Amino acid sequence: MLSFTLRRLLLAIPTLLFISLVIFLLLEASPGDPLGDVPLTVPPEVRERMRAALGLGEPWPVRYLLWLKQFFWVEPLYWTDRWFGTDFSQGAQRIISFQSRSPVFDVIAQRIPQTLTVVGMSYVVGILIAIPIGILSAYRQYSWFDQIGTFISMIGFSMPTFFTGVVLIIIFAVNLQWFPSVYNTTLEVNDWDSFLQQVRQMVMPVTVLALYNAAQISRFMRSSMLDNLGQDYVRTARAKGLSERKVVLKHVLRNSLIPVVTVIALGLPAVFGGAIITEQVFRVNGLGQLLISAIHANDIPMVLTLTFIFAILIVVFTLIADILYGVLDPRIRYD
Repeated sequence: MLSFTLRRLLLAIPTLLFISLVIFLLLEASPGDPLGDVPLTVPPEVRERMRAALGLGEPWPVRYLLWLKQFFWVEPLYWTDRWFGTDFSQGAQRIISFQSRSPVFDVIAQRIPQTLTVVGMSYVVGILIAIPIGILSAYRQYSWFDQIGTFISMIGFSMPTFFTGVVLIIIFAVNLQWFPSVYNTTLEVNDWDSFLQQVRQMVMPVTVLALYNAAQISRFMRSSMLDNLGQDYVRTARAKGLSERKVVLKHVLRNSLIPVVTVIALGLPAVFGGAIITEQVFRVNGLGQLLISAIHANDIPMVLTLTFIFAILIVVFTLIADILYGVLDPRIRYD
């Protein structure tokens, strides 16, 4: 397992470098100008100086290599200095956003708590709901529970999140006025009342995303359980006198979790990326909203850094899923 992990990590290095180059070239070829919002009354020589200050005067290979150096060397040194009080990054140029003129990683660090609070909680709730529903739906196939679960899953998976979000806002925020329609990102939780206010404003966005995630994961869980319930080892375990609870939860569930782990692991990067549409609907000031605003402003450093971070997360969680295969199924060995 250790040698497999090391091989995958070594393979991930050229893969991520290639991904970063593709993203950079796509952004380089995209239409738009970071200085497009500058008034036409600004003299051309001033505009050129502004372009040079943003680093746009250099050819793209130089800018790409500079960004790689800043991402993999300068930024880790800066955060090391910040956490341990050293001064390794003193005088080094960090990745600067065209839009806010602030370091990109500082802006991302400000948005991550909002994204993880809402999107992360919805993913956890979706998993906790989906796995029991998938197990019971498969074990009681074609029962009333299975029919209701299938119906709700189809609704949750087929309806887009912006539609269910707007419906919840109309019903629970406008008509009933139970929950706020806009997420207050400036709220600080320091007492019981502020905690309840935080919970109230999280209910609707978490419900929308949890319904969507649970619908997808529960279908995979049900399908995988049905495939394993008919296997020979299940009949053998029952013939040996094992209790039904032990057969289902110890043997069938463990083998059935392998494809579900893939779905969960590959969905985790989306938690850090934020739910772009849902964050727009509920005005959650997270990473998804940050990416949209950066794209509109043609903020290349912000878009490049965010998308590359998402690519790193996908590679990392794919590796984690592969390792979990060997933990769940003893028949899988990589060495």
